[in-house]
Amino acid sequence: MTQTSMPAKAMILGCTGLALSADEKAFYRDEQPWGFIVFARNLSEPAQIRDLVAEMRETVGGRNAPVLIDQEGGRVQRIREPIAPRYPSGAVLGELYRRDRELGLRAAWLMSRLHAFDLIRLGINVDCLPVLDVPVEGASNVIGDRAYGNDPETVGAMGEAAAAGLKSGGVLPVMKHVPGHGRGMADSHHELPVVTTPLAELEAHDFPPFRRLRNELMAMSAHVVYSAIDPDHPASTSRKVIDEIIRGYIGFDGLLMSDDVSMNALKGTLGERTAAIVAGGGDVVLHCNGLMDEMRAVAAEVPLLKGKARARADAVEAAFGRADTAEEVAIRDEFDGLRATA
Repeated sequence: MTQTSMPAKAMILGCTGLALSADEKAFYRDEQPWGFIVFARNLSEPAQIRDLVAEMRETVGGRNAPVLIDQEGGRVQRIREPIAPRYPSGAVLGELYRRDRELGLRAAWLMSRLHAFDLIRLGINVDCLPVLDVPVEGASNVIGDRAYGNDPETVGAMGEAAAAGLKSGGVLPVMKHVPGHGRGMADSHHELPVVTTPLAELEAHDFPPFRRLRNELMAMSAHVVYSAIDPDHPASTSRKVIDEIIRGYIGFDGLLMSDDVSMNALKGTLGERTAAIVAGGGDVVLHCNGLMDEMRAVAAEVPLLKGKARARADAVEAAFGRADTAEEVAIRDEFDGLRATA
């Protein structure tokens, strides 16, 4: 990690508008978040986005800080026309995979490579993709058509291709939502999903895509209780889930960030939620809405990045900037051709 005037703290923060306010700049300079995240509210046109991203990095000493976005395609696509075309959902790509495995994998790679073209020119270097959740019948639609399919082989193979496409364009993926949100009968933005499925079934159906991609550098935890593992804590705050399942059974040793700490699946004040994520073994706390009072509460509870968390963050920053020399027009033409057959 490039040295700055202050060590980075274990948090990723958002902002409220199209440019940083004086208060936001001062707060980021004082607190030194490891990274940032942007949403549709922060995006108007390319020059503005590049300026905002540059402002963010300037507050942390010019370090090439991670700047994240949710750019999946389908209904979760923060940058849209005219800046970026409207891309299909994971489910649409999954249908192509079920018709022709190789074409489906190629389409997943191509779309991610196009995301990388779109994002890297704006200064955004992390995409919260692929979605590795495997939905089951009756589950909340919070995942729904964001998933590549309803079986772990499809989801794992397509997720692997999508991650590779991002990395080939110099953008790093974040696999989500480990160890799996596909069984959640509630939307964790609003309430806490509780999964009562036996562990053996989770190991056979929910965990395999994450095991397949366990060597990726970043993952986002699920605000979901798995009662067969820890009936008292959602994965994001569960030492047992993180140590025994995410780090142990799945074998993921990269940087583990929480899902948004402001989501109502978590109980308590923002400070209490943050402290619980840290105590549970998460490396980095994600806070998305940019509200200053909430960010102050988060910042008061997160530590400086150190030890294994610091090493994992260092590995992420060391991986930035590696891109192939693919021609955007050729990639876009090939993807459009495949998309026409979907």
